[in-house]
Amino acid sequence: MENNFFKSVIDADDAPVVICDLEHTIVYMNPTAVKRYEKRGGAALVGRSIKGCHNGDSNDKIEQVIAWFKKDKGNNKVYTFRNEKENKDVYMIALRNDEGELIGYYEKHEYRNIETMKLYDME
Repeated sequence: MENNFFKSVIDADDAPVVICDLEHTIVYMNPTAVKRYEKRGGAALVGRSIKGCHNGDSNDKIEQVIAWFKKDKGNNKVYTFRNEKENKDVYMIALRNDEGELIGYYEKHEYRNIETMKLYDME
């Protein structure tokens, strides 16, 4: 039952979430990610390498971040990109098991736009 709660949180996120294992295989994409990367294959990307979606320089940086994550259990978040057009910052986040061992990673998008929704607008 616990996994359903975690999946629900990820699936409800307005930002794309692509989760990868340490072999760089895409193991999960939330609905926002599937839609965002539709032109690159969408849901069909699950099971494929994230490295196929990046250039050589980006793949080298991914490897550098993974090596840094492995150095210390406290190394869990790296700022990787600023997208001015979408007004967002992008991070790589370590995923660890209960013992703190690195098991994968994901890319986190944090949008910086001021919220336009009214407070508690439920109509």
